[in-house]
Amino acid sequence: MDKETLRIKYNDIRMALPPEEVSKKSQVIANQLLSLPIWKANYYSLFLSIAHKKEVDTSYILTVLQAHDKEICLPKVAAKQQLNHFLLTDNLLIKPNKWGIPEPQNGLEVPPKKIDLVFVPLLAFDCKGNRLGYGKGFYDRFLSQCRRETIKIGLSFFEAETEEIPTEPTDVPLNYCVTPKQIYSF
Repeated sequence: MDKETLRIKYNDIRMALPPEEVSKKSQVIANQLLSLPIWKANYYSLFLSIAHKKEVDTSYILTVLQAHDKEICLPKVAAKQQLNHFLLTDNLLIKPNKWGIPEPQNGLEVPPKKIDLVFVPLLAFDCKGNRLGYGKGFYDRFLSQCRRETIKIGLSFFEAETEEIPTEPTDVPLNYCVTPKQIYSF
């Protein structure tokens, strides 16, 4: 299947999920993370969910990270379709941008090379760790700026796509993908 067909398919399936199911599955995903060997890292990049797109609700993961006393970096869309990351602090102002993405408005910027682990939004993924995002390349550009050993974790309500997702040379594969049913390691 081509990328655009897959985007439509998974967007439609996700939009059909009732809010209670989104919340329940998001909680299970956050709990699944506790069994991964990721807790020695210091700086974690966490996207804030776009509620109207029924993304995995990362507020549960945020709570887990805070309980583990981790440094949390939040992305902000910048010029030239880049993502800048800002350290989550008590006085960090967060507001939705023009696309409804909650993002920091100010704060201490964290360079990509300092981030140890990135939670990556996606629509679908395959058994090889290829992910299908929204198609703008924000995360692939950002991940290519991170260190090679930076851990990349996808979050999905659905299991791996059986067919391999078509890739581009600029696509950055995942190390893990966490679903409510299992953890995939690549």
